[in-house]
Amino acid sequence: MADAPPLPQSPASVDAPAPAHLPSRPLARLSRLLPAVAVLGCAALALRLNGVAARDMVVFGLYVAFGLALPGALWVRALYRRAHVLPEQVAFGVALGYALEVLTYLPARALGQPVLVVVWPLGTYALFAAVPRLRAHWRRRPDAGHAPLWWSWSLALVVIAVIALVAAGFFAGQPLTWPSLLRSPVDMPFHLALTGELRHHVPPMVPSVVGEPLAYHWFVYAHLAAASWVTGIEPVILLFRLAMLPMLAAFVVLIAMVGHRMTGSRKVALAGVAATVFVAAPGLYAGSVSGLLTWAPPYSWASPTQTFAALLFAPVMLLLLDLPGRRRSRGWWAVLTVMLMVLTGAKATYLPLLAAGLLVVVVVETVTWFRPPRQAAAVLGLTVACLVFAQTVLFGGARQGIVVDPLSMVRVTWRNLTGAGARAEVPWQALAGASLLCLLGAAIAWCGVLGLLCRPRLLARHPVPLILGMSAAGLGAALLLGHPNLSQGYFLQAPFPYLAILACHGLATVVRRTGVRPAAAVGAGCAGVAAVLAIRVLLGVGVPFRDGEDAAALYLPYTALLGMVLVAVVALRALRQSRARTFALVLCLVTAAGTPAAWAAQLLPGAPPGPLVLGRHRHVGEEAPRGALAAGRWLRANSDPDDLVATNAHCRWHGEDPCDSRRFWASALSERRVLVEGWAYTTTSLAGLRPGEAPRYRPYGDQERLRANDAVFQQPSPDTVRLLRERYGVRWLFVDETLMRPGTQLWVHAKRRFRSGDHSVYELTDDT
Repeated sequence: MADAPPLPQSPASVDAPAPAHLPSRPLARLSRLLPAVAVLGCAALALRLNGVAARDMVVFGLYVAFGLALPGALWVRALYRRAHVLPEQVAFGVALGYALEVLTYLPARALGQPVLVVVWPLGTYALFAAVPRLRAHWRRRPDAGHAPLWWSWSLALVVIAVIALVAAGFFAGQPLTWPSLLRSPVDMPFHLALTGELRHHVPPMVPSVVGEPLAYHWFVYAHLAAASWVTGIEPVILLFRLAMLPMLAAFVVLIAMVGHRMTGSRKVALAGVAATVFVAAPGLYAGSVSGLLTWAPPYSWASPTQTFAALLFAPVMLLLLDLPGRRRSRGWWAVLTVMLMVLTGAKATYLPLLAAGLLVVVVVETVTWFRPPRQAAAVLGLTVACLVFAQTVLFGGARQGIVVDPLSMVRVTWRNLTGAGARAEVPWQALAGASLLCLLGAAIAWCGVLGLLCRPRLLARHPVPLILGMSAAGLGAALLLGHPNLSQGYFLQAPFPYLAILACHGLATVVRRTGVRPAAAVGAGCAGVAAVLAIRVLLGVGVPFRDGEDAAALYLPYTALLGMVLVAVVALRALRQSRARTFALVLCLVTAAGTPAAWAAQLLPGAPPGPLVLGRHRHVGEEAPRGALAAGRWLRANSDPDDLVATNAHCRWHGEDPCDSRRFWASALSERRVLVEGWAYTTTSLAGLRPGEAPRYRPYGDQERLRANDAVFQQPSPDTVRLLRERYGVRWLFVDETLMRPGTQLWVHAKRRFRSGDHSVYELTDDT
């Protein structure tokens, strides 16, 4: 790749540089700070209105600023010597700061001194103050310049919009008190339990079933644990309120950097940011759909692993944009290596996709330039090495429920659309039709990529093969693999930001090359939005279907949209528009039928909530068990981190028949390992899954252990207590009294140490 010329950019596509000086220097500095101040103010308001103390906000903000962003930005200036404006340096510094924090916390925690994680920011400050060559990096480079104010305010408004949507959705529907915490998305207590595990143990194991290896991407919990140790903030506050906000803000800025570098235009980059952050599938049906016809953003509050990895991957893409041209510096390789190392344990989906994209780059450039690109091949080798390490060491070769099950996600999509049961058979005709619907939905959203056809050479130029290779690999994985929780969908989410930027780049390229006026392009886009709204209102195809409805109606909206496109083509040709301009205007129309129309459709009566507004969860009634939070915190404060706990709660509340074993509250609230709590996500439970089988309903594999555990609560006696204490090493009992049989006298055989509401804590001592 070193021999390939860089991606050309026409002068019209490159933004004019911002003026070096504004009329008044103090006013100029103030104006440049106002977007950041607005973001911080909105975040503080949203947090304060949703139960976060001012002390926690201030302390966490200081930790992010001086424990992550500033030392990370210093290393970015020293190792990655490109002239970026200050907000971009800070965003890159935040991502690098997270990576270095995790790599420092793991050995510190293993040594039993987790607070030693502060060594890396303090050491950075000392090093950059003592070494003369590094002192210059405290000052902004004179050639860095300043971002235009409209650009800064645009990104600030995007971040504010994300904060507002999260506050109106997740925050408002997720109080921080018990039993309201039972409203949490099903995986939130699991994330909280893993945070507690990383606070006290490295290497970690599954805290809800002692002895089970943690074959999972768990590095984000190392960050949460480190932040909790340094700031003293409760993990539940970090997980449910604070931790994701700086990740989201830095992610928006980094995606904007990638878009600007890739397209040479801030306006096109901003469109890519909007398409990334507010990504949505075409809304052609009246009702809520799921599966391959609905796409989540590439981050999620309920999936901190995905959000963390999406942030860490953005700098990798930014670095890979530098591959064409001269040989990379050692600092460039150092930053790339650090980011890839942390991606190994951040999310399992990113490295395989990156390897697939780099392989496409190597093949395309070898064929194009008749010699293998050495630097791209070297990055591919480094990626494969990290991938092998992740699979063999971190994940222990575990599949975690991933199986080869072609079109399983398509079958789920069809069942959701038609209202069929989870185990209903899907005939091959319906399977082919559902696959076509899914591909049409993707084609509508990303058809802007076709605009690059007006400059065919771009298709072989970096980074187009990289992004298309990653996207194709993600689609292939989603179609070929199966998972009981549809986790193969994360393969689709990972490349979304970069495919969105590429689609916007292609759309801007074809509009600019064909000379289409902006007003005409906007008019075509408005026509696309109007077409989708008309289809939804006039056809009214609602999903899921009711009994007796014909599934053939599912094809009507797409057929109608295709007909409108053909009418538009005929009309444009009748108006004597050239083929090129017709192609450009039709691309604008179809693209607007995707994400813009999906958001406009939210204004229609009865529309489901938007993709970022996490709906409110089920109401927690008066019968919900009380006192778990107080009991868990008492146990955490009065026990040793290595003490083992037993509990009688294994099934989700209101999920007892059949038992939904995704219950993790005892380990989450106490931060202690539990003999047997919820086993749905263990390697043992996920091993040997058959396609379509749900691990949450599988019985626990070690029935002897489960019987010994439950006997203490169901039939307490000196023998059952002695077995649990001496054979399994249990020291504490975390008891949900609502699950106890009336008249059970557990207090006779164990010492009750604490009770709050419906939860009690008992201690098993040598004399019990």
